[in-house]
Amino acid sequence: MRLRSFLTPLIAVVVFLVLWEALVWVMGWPDYKMASPSDLGPAYTRYWELFLVMGWQTLWRTVVGLLLAIVVGVMFGMVMGFSRTMRDALYPLLVGFNAVPKATVVPIVALMFVGMHDFNTVLIAFMISFFPIAVSISIGLSTLEPEYRDILRSLGASQTTIFWKIALPKTLPEFFGALKVAVTLAFIGTNLMEIVSPHGRGLGALFDSGKTNSDYPLMFAVLIALAFLGIVLYYVVVALEKIFAGWAERQPG
Repeated sequence: MRLRSFLTPLIAVVVFLVLWEALVWVMGWPDYKMASPSDLGPAYTRYWELFLVMGWQTLWRTVVGLLLAIVVGVMFGMVMGFSRTMRDALYPLLVGFNAVPKATVVPIVALMFVGMHDFNTVLIAFMISFFPIAVSISIGLSTLEPEYRDILRSLGASQTTIFWKIALPKTLPEFFGALKVAVTLAFIGTNLMEIVSPHGRGLGALFDSGKTNSDYPLMFAVLIALAFLGIVLYYVVVALEKIFAGWAERQPG
């Protein structure tokens, strides 16, 4: 089972790269129009130091923004989940905030905090990823069966005990499901700021440099690097889910 779980996505990636290479070859696209997988190796070899430095900058900012999103998202979710009044008050604000395209917010943030690139990047990663976490926690807590609460209260359990014994375990599957979505969203926020900011650093800035110089192999190499980092973080979340909420996973029959 473990071998199959490793080989299946690996084979899918290989098939994707082969089809990509074949498409470029069949269409006869030059590398200044559409790079192929065979063009990526030379790009990584030529700019490997930049990929290491820029990749680390993108990764740590994304992780910090995601961690902040988890903390704030869980807090908002708990407030809305335990209080219907707060849910009615905050939910429209959160929905409206999430509906605003973050691409339009990025230039505003970049101008508000000029020269604070690390802060700007972490802020956008946080802003774009905390909404699904808050909503998942809120839904998980608000749909908690009242019978469980009543039984524990009749036994003298405090609100804190009810949260740790019933509410928290129930919300874990929803939380990790939202976290898988938030991981990819955080990368989107990070790279938006890295591309737009005049002081941008990271893989987004490297992509923008490739665009400025019409270096398509470099641009596509950056995209693949971003996809790789996203996959790594995604599977970190999957591993944590198996540890803390593996009981909720249902094996296919």
